[in-house]
Amino acid sequence: MKWTLAIITALGLSGAVGYWALHASAATAPAYRTVAVERGDLAATISATGTIEPEEVVDVGAQVAGMVQNFGRDPRDAAKAVDYGTPVEEGTVLAQIDPAVYQSQVDQARANLQKADADLLQMQAKLKQAGNDWDRAKNLSGSKGVISGLDYDTTLATYDSAKSALAVGQASIAQAKASLKLAETNLGYCTIKSPVKGIIVDRRVNVGQTVVSSLNAPSLFLIAKDLKRMQIWASVNEADIGQIHAGQGVKFSVDAYPGETFSGTVAQIRLNATMTQNVVTYTVVVSTENSDGRLLPYLTANLLFQVSQRDKVLKVPNAALRWKPQPGQVAPEARAAFMQSQRRESSDKTAEGDHPGQATLWVEDGAFVRPLPVITGLTDGSAHEIVKGDVTEGMKIVIGTKQAESKGPATSPFTPQIFGGKK
Repeated sequence: MKWTLAIITALGLSGAVGYWALHASAATAPAYRTVAVERGDLAATISATGTIEPEEVVDVGAQVAGMVQNFGRDPRDAAKAVDYGTPVEEGTVLAQIDPAVYQSQVDQARANLQKADADLLQMQAKLKQAGNDWDRAKNLSGSKGVISGLDYDTTLATYDSAKSALAVGQASIAQAKASLKLAETNLGYCTIKSPVKGIIVDRRVNVGQTVVSSLNAPSLFLIAKDLKRMQIWASVNEADIGQIHAGQGVKFSVDAYPGETFSGTVAQIRLNATMTQNVVTYTVVVSTENSDGRLLPYLTANLLFQVSQRDKVLKVPNAALRWKPQPGQVAPEARAAFMQSQRRESSDKTAEGDHPGQATLWVEDGAFVRPLPVITGLTDGSAHEIVKGDVTEGMKIVIGTKQAESKGPATSPFTPQIFGGKK
């Protein structure tokens, strides 16, 4: 009787433990998160940031020193002075520098020229007189013997000296004319004019400010020739520069117009690389149209260089390629091969990179998952193209696991129940 009671008790305990283990495992059985294989367009891009710049900018400086007296008149409204954003024509007066000093130099140069002209007239008269004396000396000398040899030589020397003096006078005239031209040129530089047709982007002086011209001409105005054509100066990392080439398409956006995308083309790759904190970058110039004038100079642009494009291809998210199951989750017939590949990868860190493009997707197989080898192609950073493999559009691919919801906590039958447990 005692043995019978013991056996019944043992069977009851075994049944309770089995029931608890069954429900506990059911409560923690993995459920797989899946996504469907999609068909669509895929574009590989390189991202970068840059600054929008006018295509051609002219820096207007001053060649003379002096105080800025006033600004020129706005061609659209003569009552206003030129300022930021003023459209100007070639030859439009931008500013006037105080011409007093340079006007004095012009007046002095003119006076010197007049004095040189008077001196030249005097020298011409002396040369004429010396020439007449020389003619008479020649007639009276020789066989007639009227004048002595000394007087003859003196007359000749006076004539030659008058000719030399006239040559010096003529050189003085040329020098005085050059000095006058230089003074007039410097006076003309006091009026700052626009060398091109365009729009004033920046005005860097104020009325009353003194500009000093030294080795570098001071910059007064910055004029953009044509804001209908803009450039973007983008910084591209050295690791990506090999995939950039002239004529390549570029999409970009600016914070001023959220949600809008603009397009351009690569115009130039500059060779003067820069290094910042051991990071080497190259400046890539992108040209874009701005016929509507919406793109303003110096806006920050976020660019996507179009490296490659695939249309209507099968693609899966990158998470599907990164996920790997636990050995116990793999279907029994594929488990040994999976564990062998895991050991090979752990022993050889380069094994994964020896076969570029080869990857494994996982699909549900009842309570397990089974591998699906594929060949991948282009990626846009979030999804991969499936080039080859037993994959069809709409197929569910595992990207992770989640714990199945349990109806209640799984508790051991041996845990004491407070207050009699559940009612």
